[in-house]
Amino acid sequence: MTSLRGRLVVLLVAGAATVLAALAFSSAVGPQPISFHAAFSGVEPDHAILLELRLPRALLAAVVGAALAGAGVALQALLRNALAEPFVLGVSGGAALGGTLVILAATLAVRVLGPGAALFSEGAPVALGAVAGAAASAVLVFGLSRIQGHPVPETALLVGVVFNAFASGLITVLRLLVPPEQAARLLYWLLGTVAYQGGGTILAGAVGVALTLALLVLFSGRLNLLTLADEEAASLGVDVRRTRAVIFFAASAATGAAVALSGMVGFVGLIVPHLVRRVAGPDHRLLVPTSALFGAAFLVMADALARLLFLPLGTEPPVGAVTAFLGGPFFLWLLRRSGRPQAGGFA
Repeated sequence: MTSLRGRLVVLLVAGAATVLAALAFSSAVGPQPISFHAAFSGVEPDHAILLELRLPRALLAAVVGAALAGAGVALQALLRNALAEPFVLGVSGGAALGGTLVILAATLAVRVLGPGAALFSEGAPVALGAVAGAAASAVLVFGLSRIQGHPVPETALLVGVVFNAFASGLITVLRLLVPPEQAARLLYWLLGTVAYQGGGTILAGAVGVALTLALLVLFSGRLNLLTLADEEAASLGVDVRRTRAVIFFAASAATGAAVALSGMVGFVGLIVPHLVRRVAGPDHRLLVPTSALFGAAFLVMADALARLLFLPLGTEPPVGAVTAFLGGPFFLWLLRRSGRPQAGGFA
């Protein structure tokens, strides 16, 4: 136990330091050079660029990255497959579709009830819709993947890919039914974009993600047992059905919050847990919190990379394109390395 706590402290310190370094780097780069000293001394425009634009955006990326990495670890444990993650399994698509349906309902309500109903297309209602969509899609995917009462990882992955395509297509159609400003927001969701958000939105998202990750950390010891067969986990005292339901909820809520904040950013929950597992090992008591921290740093750096690479062109791709560029080949490499997605295939 002492050894476990010692390793956990080392990993958390390393993860926190990496997050801080990523935040500093992301805040420093951009089309306009700034001085941190001048910014913190209140000198304009450095102060406004750092504290009103770059740092909030980097913090938002950190929140989203932590949520997706933590959810990825949980879903991999439930499926006993390291190829599982929120985007591949269709959970992100379900979250985006849930948020889209809330926006569409609010748009129709505005036409019937007047402008006051527009409040339902912002903030908490959309986030709740995204969480509900993520949970519903997770239940659907895992339900359809069960054969003779047992989940089959290969089937879950295939169902998730198909459902993601369905959700993306449906969102594209629904964009035609909402006002142009809302249609642009839905396009951002499809692409996965870390945009500039207000402090209240970031704080609310951070609190929600922190609560879901805390729940996953609390159940991390049981996640270790769920990587065994259900019968073995039950024989060791785990209420398999209840534990799986709680972890489903936490992973879905984290994914829904991430999608509400930045759209469908893929492969963070695949790349980060796999790399962290190489260092932290398979123990989820170490893997869950460490993956969340390094997931935060990973997405902050990916967003900074998106800005840097296209700086000469005066534009930037959505961060979802960067993570897809990195994650697609990584997924294929993992798939080939394992031969096929199989139970217990933690590469």
